[in-house]
Amino acid sequence: MDRRTFLQLSALGAGGLLLPSTRLIAAEQLLVPADAARNRRLADAALAAAKAGGASYCDVRVGRYLRQFVVTREAKVENVVNGESIGVGVRVIANGAWGFAATNTLTSDGVATAARQAIAIARANARLAERPVQLAPVSPAGQVSWRTPIKRNAMEVPVAEKVALLLDVNAAAMNAGADFAASRLFAINEQKYFASSDGSWIDQDVHRLWLPFTVTAVDKASGKFRTRDGLGAPVGMGYEYLDGDAAQKHHLPGGLIAYGLSYDPREDAVAAAKQARAKLSAPSVKPGKYDLVIDPSNLFLTIHESVGHPLELDRVLGYEANYAGTSFATIDKRDAGFRWGSPLVNFVADKTRPGSLGAVGYDDEGVKTKQWDLVRDGILVDYQCTRDQAHILGKTESDGCSYADAWSSVQFQRMPNVSLAAGKQPLDVAKMVAGVEKGLYIHGRGSYSIDQQRYNAQFGGQLIYEIEHGQVTRLVEDGAYQIRTPEFWNSVSAICDERDFRLGGSFFDGKGQPSQVSAVSHGSATTRFDGVNVINTARSLG
Repeated sequence: MDRRTFLQLSALGAGGLLLPSTRLIAAEQLLVPADAARNRRLADAALAAAKAGGASYCDVRVGRYLRQFVVTREAKVENVVNGESIGVGVRVIANGAWGFAATNTLTSDGVATAARQAIAIARANARLAERPVQLAPVSPAGQVSWRTPIKRNAMEVPVAEKVALLLDVNAAAMNAGADFAASRLFAINEQKYFASSDGSWIDQDVHRLWLPFTVTAVDKASGKFRTRDGLGAPVGMGYEYLDGDAAQKHHLPGGLIAYGLSYDPREDAVAAAKQARAKLSAPSVKPGKYDLVIDPSNLFLTIHESVGHPLELDRVLGYEANYAGTSFATIDKRDAGFRWGSPLVNFVADKTRPGSLGAVGYDDEGVKTKQWDLVRDGILVDYQCTRDQAHILGKTESDGCSYADAWSSVQFQRMPNVSLAAGKQPLDVAKMVAGVEKGLYIHGRGSYSIDQQRYNAQFGGQLIYEIEHGQVTRLVEDGAYQIRTPEFWNSVSAICDERDFRLGGSFFDGKGQPSQVSAVSHGSATTRFDGVNVINTARSLG
C-alpha cells in the first residue's frame, strides 16, 4: 500500500489498512498469546515437506499480525478497528530458482501442501532463470527469541484510555484556537516465527506505535485555511512513548519544542493550533538562495527519499523500477569513490537502534541484524543487500534487511533505518542559527516530489521561519527547497552534535508490485545546508 492510499483510507476510518485475510476481532483478543508449540510444529512440517520434495533450501514464516486503529475528529470517535491475520509463508530454492507459496490452513498437511506448491513454482521459474540463486552463508541461529524492548504494551491499554487521549488532543487544539482537529492512533504487533533449513528457529515479537494528528485553522472571512500536522515521530516502542517525559524535550530557537523518545501530543496540539492560525497571516516566502537549517522532523523524509531508497540494491540494479523508479547511484559510482556529500556527511544503516521502527533481532531471512556504513566522510561506500544479492557487491554476508509485510507476502529487500550521523564537534541549534545571515529554519514533513532516479526533488515543510542576522524571525509560507541529491548533501556545512539527534520515520512506506508496506526510521541532528534554492509554491488562481 502506498502512502497516498494510506492517507485516503485513514480518512475513511482506517478499515482498509488491514492485511489480506484479516479478521476483525474484539480488543481483548489482541492479548491472546502466540501459540509457540503450534508455530514450531507447522514450521517443522513445512521444512520436512520441502526436503522430501527436493528443495535445496527452505524457510518458513509463521506470522500473526495484530493491528489496532483508533480514529477521532473533534469530540467524536469515527472508528475503532481491531484486526488479526494469521498464516504461513513458505519459500524454497529448487533447481536453482525461488518459489513461494502461502496458506492460512494452520495444519501440518496445510503447510506441507504450501511447501510442495512452492517447489512446483520454483521448478517452473527455473526454466526461465539465467543463473541459479546464490545465497550468502548465514550462521545458524538455533532456537532464539527477540522482543521490542517495550515498557507498556499498547495492546494492553484499554480502548477507552486511548480514546480519551485522542479526544484530549483534539480538545487541546480546539481550545487553543483551531477550527478542526483530527487525531489517530496506530498500534501494531507482529508476532513472527521464522525457521529455515540452515538450522534457525527464531521467535520475534515486534511492536510499533504512531499518533498523528492534523489541526486546521480557518479564516472565515476569506475561506482560507491552513493546517499543521503533529510533530511526534512513529516509533518502535510501547505506549510509554506517549507519557510526555519532559527530559526528552528539546527547546529550540523561536520557542519551538521538539520531542525525542517521549511525546506529549496535547502540548504539541496546542502549539499546532497557534501555528496553524499564524500561518493564515504569514507572508509568502521570497524565492531565492538560502542557507537552510533543517530540523530532524523535516530532514528524515529527505534522507528517506534521497539516500535510503536510492541505495536499495534492487533499485540500483533495475530490479525495482515500476514502483517509484530506480536509482542514479549505480555500482560503478561506489567503485569510483563517488562523492555523495561533504566530508561531514556519514550515513549509517542500522537495524538495531532502540526505539526505531526498523529495529529487529533478525530479518525475514534469519540474518542477525547489524549496522553498517553507506556513506563515509561523504564518499559512497556501500548499499543495502539481502542474502541472494550479497555476491553482486562482492560481500560474504547479507546486510539483514529482508522483510515481508505479511505471511502471505514474499520477503524482499527493504530499507533499514538510514540515518545521518550527528556532528563530532560540540554544536547546538542556537549556535548554528546564530551563524546564519540569511536563511530558513524548517520543521515538519510537508509535500514533496522526486524523480524516477532519486536525483532531483523538492521538499516543503510544516513550519518555515526566516533567519536574519543569526535570529529566527517571522513565519513564512509556501516554501519548498529544491535539491539535486549529491549537490544538496555536498552543501552540508554543519551538523549539530549527538545531544540533538532525533528520529523521524515512515510508518507505511510502500515498495514492490504487488505493493508491500514497511516501517522505517531516519535519524539526524539539525543540519545546515548552504546556498540551497527555495521556490514559492503558491499559485494564483485568478
